[in-house]
Amino acid sequence: MRRIIILLLLFAAYHAESQTLGGNAVFNFLSQPNTAQLAALGSINVSSISNDVGLAFSNPALLRDSMHQQISSSFYSFAEGVNQYGFQTAFHLNRIQSNLGIGVQFLDYGTITQTDASGNILGNFRPSDYVVQLMYSKSYKENWWVGVTSKFINSNYGIYRSSGLAFDAGLAYYDNENQLQVSIVAKNMGTQLKTYNGTGTKEELPFDLQAGITKRLLNAPLQFSITAHHLHRFDVFYNDTLFNAQEGDARFGTNNTFQKLMAHLVFSTDIFLSNQFQITAALNLMRRQSLNAYNITNGLNGFSLGFGVLLNKLQIHYATGFYQQNLFHQVSLNFNLKGDPL
Repeated sequence: MRRIIILLLLFAAYHAESQTLGGNAVFNFLSQPNTAQLAALGSINVSSISNDVGLAFSNPALLRDSMHQQISSSFYSFAEGVNQYGFQTAFHLNRIQSNLGIGVQFLDYGTITQTDASGNILGNFRPSDYVVQLMYSKSYKENWWVGVTSKFINSNYGIYRSSGLAFDAGLAYYDNENQLQVSIVAKNMGTQLKTYNGTGTKEELPFDLQAGITKRLLNAPLQFSITAHHLHRFDVFYNDTLFNAQEGDARFGTNNTFQKLMAHLVFSTDIFLSNQFQITAALNLMRRQSLNAYNITNGLNGFSLGFGVLLNKLQIHYATGFYQQNLFHQVSLNFNLKGDPL
């Protein structure tokens, strides 16, 4: 186990030297939450204690035996008709005591008018992004879980098309008796297979090193999570020096060391009102800082809220949150392929 931890950290550190953040990387849609429960948790969480197979999409070490034949389907509605669709399922391979999962995430940007540089209309095109994932996990002794994910990524923006191959590696420690889970995952380690123009230098993928801890209280219906992202670099704020020189620096407070530190964190809480109903709330501090630019602010930026209806054979999750004046809506349905209880 020590060797696995060391190899994971070394591999992540190696890729951190060559990976970028924000607008400098391709396939940034990979950071979008694939399920409603993850969206309600602040869009970034790698340690939540849950039986939702959709959470394994962001950390393969969360893929567990109890998720055998579980299916998660998700619909995400953005502003201006941009929609996202997600699908995940998993199977327990009893012969080798391992778990295998398959997932798809598809973003449809709707129909867009295509013009030339002079504004002449040439027709319409329908841009899209998608990723297909194959996930694998295995337990180690009693409390440890190791997982890996392989991804094929495709991006289609009319005549500009690109594809890539990436991998995630995750490690989780789960103490069932004390309801405590700690995880670390290195995400999007890979390469662009085809550039958008078919030639030129390959661009970098949105690498992210994330870690999280989740604790469910034994004597109260509460669960808390703290997740840290982009641990491979300290300043995670996007900085366009040319734009700042022309328009002024909009990144209020981002030169503050404390603000830079806090921007790595996502806080979330689950409240279990009963065995069948839960409420989730979260605060993503990087999103809040990024959206509170210039005078276009909203006191609810960075906050997300959701609920789950956990029935015997069906789980319904919903999430929402603010992007300036716009709300997003995401709904997920989880059920077992054979109709068994979840």
